[in-house]
Amino acid sequence: MSSSRPVPIFDGHNDALLRLWKRKGPDAPRAFLDGEGKGQLDLPMARQGGFAGGLFAIFVPSPRNTAGRGKDEPPVLDTAPGAPLPPPLDLATAQTAVWSMASILVRIEREAEGRLRICRTVKDIRHCVDHNVLAAVLHIEGAEAIDPEFETLDVLHQAGLRSLGPVWSRPNAFGHGVPFRCPSSPDIGPGLTDLGKELVHNCNRLKILIDLSHLNEKGFWDVAERSDAPLVATHSNAHALSPHSRNLTDRQLAAIRETDGMVGVNFAVSFLREDGRQDRDTPVELVIDHAEHMLKHAGEDNVGFGSDFDGAMVPKGLGNAAGLPVLVEAMRKRGYGEPLIEKLCCRNWLRVLEKTWR
Repeated sequence: MSSSRPVPIFDGHNDALLRLWKRKGPDAPRAFLDGEGKGQLDLPMARQGGFAGGLFAIFVPSPRNTAGRGKDEPPVLDTAPGAPLPPPLDLATAQTAVWSMASILVRIEREAEGRLRICRTVKDIRHCVDHNVLAAVLHIEGAEAIDPEFETLDVLHQAGLRSLGPVWSRPNAFGHGVPFRCPSSPDIGPGLTDLGKELVHNCNRLKILIDLSHLNEKGFWDVAERSDAPLVATHSNAHALSPHSRNLTDRQLAAIRETDGMVGVNFAVSFLREDGRQDRDTPVELVIDHAEHMLKHAGEDNVGFGSDFDGAMVPKGLGNAAGLPVLVEAMRKRGYGEPLIEKLCCRNWLRVLEKTWR
């Protein structure tokens, strides 16, 4: 690797496909590949900041999500105590949106001329990182598009799906997500449904990573009890530092450590801040504060980053994927050695993906 090239970062979560889907138009792939000065992640930003690859999420928004908001930037109503969660989605609506966003990623790969690759194995990802090709792993956030017979899951796996979150922050046939509430415990509501427990079994069968990030605490423990794979939360922070319902308790972090799993530190300001506020003037150093807490409770082999680019408000000092060297420099200022930085930026993610996908 050239000494001038930024430290490569593999990221646990972004919503670039959602942004491109909302944007609409046949030129969406070119907008990502060439850049258009919008959003937080495209190919030029990725190359500038050392964003080597990550889990590209497909998320079907609730009807009341406006086109201009990220999915982790909820309306104020959602943060009010006792406020209802967004309503469930029907299967047909969810499937239509999922196939559309998956198509966008396929078209980006086709038009990328070797600059982006959809990866199905860790070998694929390593090849991309070594050859400066953006590595994209297909992820679905919220399993509303999965039918009760799991036929869609088999087809999506064949198409490249390697990671799936059973829920977003709304109920579905598989379980219950946490609301956007701070301060709040993540222990809100019931856990997985019987169908959700079957989903865990089928993800294990296909070696699909199960993402715990939006599950409530009972759902988390239901997965922990049934899954034979490492526990992974792709984009969640430490509840001890920010008492948001979306964040993980120290007991949950310990369980991730015990299964040799993974947690990706989320850049969303409301999950970083103690007061849970949406404020771009949030210090980038809070990302490192959460990483340090997770290193203590989950272990240095089990922590990475899950940016939530294009899905949330991030600190102004970071801005977008081009600003990732700011994060690397913040780690160096804290005294992190290069081997630990490499683990947090890339190596830990590749290790847990290899262990999960086998």
